[in-house]
Amino acid sequence: MATVGIIANPAAGKDIRRLVAHGRLVSDQEKINILRRILVGLDATGIDRLVIMPDSAMLGRAAINDGSFGFEVEFLDMTVSSAERDSTRAAELMSDMGVDCLITLGGDGTNRAVSLGSKDVPLVAVSTGTNNVFPEMVEGTLAGLAAGVVAAGLVDRERVTSPSKRIEARVDGVLKDIALVDLAVSKERFVGARAIWDMDTIHEVLLSQTAPGNIGMSAIGAQLHPEPLGEDEGMHMRIGSGGPTVRAAIAPGTVAQVHVERWRVVKTGEWVPIDLRPCTVALDGERSFALSDAGSVEIGLAASGPRVVDVDAALREAARAGVFVDQAGERSGRL
Repeated sequence: MATVGIIANPAAGKDIRRLVAHGRLVSDQEKINILRRILVGLDATGIDRLVIMPDSAMLGRAAINDGSFGFEVEFLDMTVSSAERDSTRAAELMSDMGVDCLITLGGDGTNRAVSLGSKDVPLVAVSTGTNNVFPEMVEGTLAGLAAGVVAAGLVDRERVTSPSKRIEARVDGVLKDIALVDLAVSKERFVGARAIWDMDTIHEVLLSQTAPGNIGMSAIGAQLHPEPLGEDEGMHMRIGSGGPTVRAAIAPGTVAQVHVERWRVVKTGEWVPIDLRPCTVALDGERSFALSDAGSVEIGLAASGPRVVDVDAALREAARAGVFVDQAGERSGRL
């Protein structure tokens, strides 16, 4: 039974960066519209079942209203708390149910939470957040088509998906938490407003990727290392005077000057000790936990991030296989 799961974060795209920068606001209605387009794409691929995470804004229920689809729709039986643990729990449940592909609506933080529970389920990450490096700016209909052909086995999963990297934080040798794009050590003592927007508070950063077209802290690294990092590479930066000054788009509508004391490329499996105390640790742009008298703390890059669907590659493979082409009056594939 070809099954797709949808995890839509109603809080994505609504943090403090709407006030201190010019971050876009993705309204609930726009998220519902995106979901409706996703459902149309999924329906065209002939999947059997759709599983949706319930949410406080009832995005999923609004999207399926007045719709007539060829697949069964099921909402997870779970209590929602409007916290990121909802996304993690939903991903765990969907993985245990044998969902073949997951679609997420959110930003880097949403996908980080999902990846904690999704195991090896392929992700189609649709951008509706603020700093969106991990998710794609992809049209909803195309996201649904790509997820559907992967879930239904109409394309070779290994050809159209790839594993990603992640950043791990360990306290006394035990995994504390992860990030997908950037981990920042902040001089701030308390989590407070979670979103990171003031680079003067940042002590050091570990990046899993750099690209000049990124926004957020990975954009800083891109100015120092414009070529794509290798599959086993990341970048560590110490923020401060003594080195180059970089101008980078650290948030939508915000180009900041950032003083970088030093930087270097790191490899997967290499651990960087964190000595600053007290401090807070931000994961994918949001402060997540504080460190005071903690013992040994280290951060490093791992090759165990979520498996990601390349939407263009999936649709190209589907076209090559004739999935959406009628032959002699008969539909090919599962259509």
